[in-house]
Amino acid sequence: MLTSFQESLESIARFLRLDAAELGRRLIQVAVIWLLAWVAWWVVKAIARRIERSADDGDPTTLTIREQRGQTISQLLRSVGRMLIISLALLSTLDVFVNIGPFLAGAGILGLAFSFGAQSLVKDVISGFFIQVENQFAVGDLIEVAGKAGVVEEMTLRVVMIRDGDGVLHIIPNGQITTVSNKTRSWGRAVVDVGVAYETDVDRALRVLKDELTRFAADPVWQARLSGVPEVLGVEGLMDSAVLIRTRAQTTAGSQWDVARELRRRFKNRLDQEGIEIPYPKRTLHVRSSEELTRGGAARALAD
Repeated sequence: MLTSFQESLESIARFLRLDAAELGRRLIQVAVIWLLAWVAWWVVKAIARRIERSADDGDPTTLTIREQRGQTISQLLRSVGRMLIISLALLSTLDVFVNIGPFLAGAGILGLAFSFGAQSLVKDVISGFFIQVENQFAVGDLIEVAGKAGVVEEMTLRVVMIRDGDGVLHIIPNGQITTVSNKTRSWGRAVVDVGVAYETDVDRALRVLKDELTRFAADPVWQARLSGVPEVLGVEGLMDSAVLIRTRAQTTAGSQWDVARELRRRFKNRLDQEGIEIPYPKRTLHVRSSEELTRGGAARALAD
């Protein structure tokens, strides 16, 4: 095996027009380059983990803005660091065997020509840079961009990856993002409309809903998800078959949907207990027998 390895080295040396000793020295240089690249990559990962740990508040049940920002920066650091380290290692390896100066000059001209045909790529990178700098959204946010809504799973300088409620992963180039709707930034709001029958005493219905909101706000299970006092805004509209009453609760970021579901459940149970009707569409059918139809026809004939 050692003999075959030496023969392989000699063949490579002849191809590169180097003697065996010189080839050995250059291979050692290549090994050192990739060892340094591995060390650099290890340092990048360590810094990324340090950023995540410094942003972690120790509570696994909630994802704060600080934690989201830390995860986003660590992902970006890993992706950019990996690309730079591999590129520099490859160029340094190539420089060990050939002079890459003319190659870099030619690559610069080629890159200039390529840039004219890659304007969308440049646009994606620039847009991604400003998204990161302005902190428009972060990993874990629920956003709507380019007609797609979902939770941000990963961000790079070129694309953002979001997963919707059906589990579909959407990969959207940053250059296509013109408007961002961030639904989980800072705080949320649960708006619940309740319809009661026109026969209902509206003032009594308002008092019942206010009392139920007071009980809800005092519930220790839900207190942590509220960032304000829930309130009944009043009669929002007079619909075809119902008087619409609007309620509102300010919540922590991302809790508005759970709070709204719980309020609907509580309102339904409480209104049932109070005997207040929640109307629903009704249809009345009049069925006439054949005998009635016959009598009706005879009556019309006599009238004529």
